[in-house]
Amino acid sequence: MTIAKAVNAGLRRAMEGDDHVLVMGEDVGRLGGVFRVTDGLQKDFGEDRVIDTPLAEGGIIGTAVGLALRGYRPVCEIQFDGFVFPGYDQIVSQVAKMHFRSGGRLRLPIVIRIPYGGSIGAVEHHSESPEAYFAHTPGLKVVTCSNALDAYWMVQQAVALDDPVVFFEPKRRYYEKAEVDPAVDAADVLALESARVTLPGDDVTVAAYGPMVKTCLDAASAAADEGRSIEVVDLRSLSPLELGTVYESVRRTGRLVVVHEAQRTLGIGAEVAARVTEECFYSLEAPVQRVTGYDTPYPPARVEEQYLPDLDRVLDAVDRSLAY
Repeated sequence: MTIAKAVNAGLRRAMEGDDHVLVMGEDVGRLGGVFRVTDGLQKDFGEDRVIDTPLAEGGIIGTAVGLALRGYRPVCEIQFDGFVFPGYDQIVSQVAKMHFRSGGRLRLPIVIRIPYGGSIGAVEHHSESPEAYFAHTPGLKVVTCSNALDAYWMVQQAVALDDPVVFFEPKRRYYEKAEVDPAVDAADVLALESARVTLPGDDVTVAAYGPMVKTCLDAASAAADEGRSIEVVDLRSLSPLELGTVYESVRRTGRLVVVHEAQRTLGIGAEVAARVTEECFYSLEAPVQRVTGYDTPYPPARVEEQYLPDLDRVLDAVDRSLAY
């Protein structure tokens, strides 16, 4: 199934298993969301559980806080990444801090779903990568899927948690397909906070997440034609960062390239690079390389492909690493 269908199926299964799970957001009900991720849920679960909200992200998140305090498990959809900022105050001031503020007495089991990233030819505020803002905020779990299998299970794991989760979905990959077997025992599924080696390799480790994992896999395929072996690690969890998988890989390959769409300065890649340097210094054969978006506002759609990391930029970073 596609990633979009996998998120839908995961939400459906979570709602079937717990009557307290609600879905809410702009156009999530009758329309099924602008990407049709929630298609059919309102028809099957009713308007009391799949709620079309006003166009007010602060109101959506604030309402979810009240619902969570009364025992519900709201799943909020932010229609596009750049629309989250009117709700940012509620997320960082209330959602992230309530458990700590109450000395552990109160929990907010809220999932905030955000389609993110570029390459869809959209206008301003529709192609942002704001994940670092939330990963920098204590009290939030921040995760992202890169394929349909992870999308299906990770959204269910996020809904089941008693802690708030910001769930980033790579919109440019929504309609890419992968095998998903709902019959698998949930106990056998990779933990939400774990990274995964998506492609084994020996020469260079490439760590990425979300929409860039596919780009890195394509780069690895191209590199293999030239006799170079790239190991691709999908980080999956951005807060907390589970870097044990990356450390293990780097200690074998001696080299690391980190790839993401978001801006370079103070991005997730900077944290990964710093921590790998701290933990794997004597294993590194070259400085950690970063391949990212540029430190500019997201550009108009006609030039976005020049802004976004692509196969050639990843391979160039691999070449720089191997040149040491």
